[in-house]
Amino acid sequence: MTSRERLLCAVQGGTPDRVPVAPFGLGALEPESDLCRQLVERTDPFIPIGIGDAFIPADAVRATKREGNATTFALETPSGPLTERVVSGDRASWRAQHFCKDAKDIEAFLSIPFKPAVPHLDDFFAAEKKYGEAALVLADVGNAMMLPARLLSEHDMCMMWATAPEIMETLAREAQRRVELFAEAACRAGVRTYRIIGGEYVTVLLGPGAFDRLIAPFDAPLVQLIHRHAGIVYYHNHGRMMQWLDKLGRLGIDALDPLEAPPWGDTDLRRAQEILGGRVCIVGNLDDMEVLDKLPTERVLEMAAERCREAGRTHFILGGTASGTYGAHAARNFIAMAEMVQRL
Repeated sequence: MTSRERLLCAVQGGTPDRVPVAPFGLGALEPESDLCRQLVERTDPFIPIGIGDAFIPADAVRATKREGNATTFALETPSGPLTERVVSGDRASWRAQHFCKDAKDIEAFLSIPFKPAVPHLDDFFAAEKKYGEAALVLADVGNAMMLPARLLSEHDMCMMWATAPEIMETLAREAQRRVELFAEAACRAGVRTYRIIGGEYVTVLLGPGAFDRLIAPFDAPLVQLIHRHAGIVYYHNHGRMMQWLDKLGRLGIDALDPLEAPPWGDTDLRRAQEILGGRVCIVGNLDDMEVLDKLPTERVLEMAAERCREAGRTHFILGGTASGTYGAHAARNFIAMAEMVQRL
């Protein structure tokens, strides 16, 4: 099988010629380096591609001030601007200040006239052409929780859910309307492979009651929309996952990552396969930064072989934690794991 065939086979419930070994993205590697070329040729990468923001009108946001590695942005509303501050590091960026703090700010955001966003698909189709059968390209789409998480800090989002859950539900309903329009447009343009992100803002921060009100009513219809267009849904959700697996499986998703092992998560692969019962392909379980990028290859291969024995050859893809920030040592370990599973 080609890497693309192997990954699709596993995601769709078949038994591929070997367990796929899937780096998520190309990490911090130089894209034109020999190591990066070997990684693509000898493993089965997922290549995530952003296709735009479904939620916030691009023409409503403008940069207002840059100071060192920090940039302040203004979001224009009929009630005046909301501001955020973004700090950029070597490998990642983060929001030091968010657009919204309270219900009044959410009301101001919702008063912005909304024009449906148009997916930016040139990079997605260019990546499909570039990698061909050597990888599986995924279009990143946020679920309804990505809008509250985009507007509010984690602290403010938790406080709003505790004190004004109806506002969170209103915001999630509007987010769902927007993302369904966005995903429908991408599907009609020919995108068939998606990664949905955002579930962990509920499972890690808000708890079971929030899942039933902020995830299940919205993500299941989004999955169904993509499936109606013969698409595939790969779902991303960090954290301690065992208590959530059955609920996530009921969403109808095709694959789930990263299912971290202890001490970062709580996933027992054998038990996870039993709970999911062949509904969902498990992706991951070896930590990018603390295992693949730090441990000796011999130890990594022992762990990888054990993961393969625990999960089996069906509905399993051996990978990392979808950080996208791993380095050269992890890349070499991914290649070594691919060689090992071929021998197995």
